[in-house]
Amino acid sequence: MSNTVDAAVAALNAKMANGFAGSAKIIIKEEGAILLDASGARAGDGDADVTLTASAETFKGILDGNVNPTAAYMMGKLSVDGNMGLAIQLASALS
Repeated sequence: MSNTVDAAVAALNAKMANGFAGSAKIIIKEEGAILLDASGARAGDGDADVTLTASAETFKGILDGNVNPTAAYMMGKLSVDGNMGLAIQLASALS
């Protein structure tokens, strides 16, 4: 996996120390994928209830608090596939 994915996994685990109530996959374009569930974040690919896809720049901005996930979605910089309720919960946890 890439340094970007490794840094994102570390940041997600710091922000969401208790894991995530559901399963989410975050695809960072041209970098790789992250799975997030009750046991935390880890690099990898697999099935999930919701999949979020964004560029490395957009996802880094979301993690840093410089990019609002809802605004990124509305502007087409973040796509969501699957359970929208879980996507909203995840966005709230990351904001």
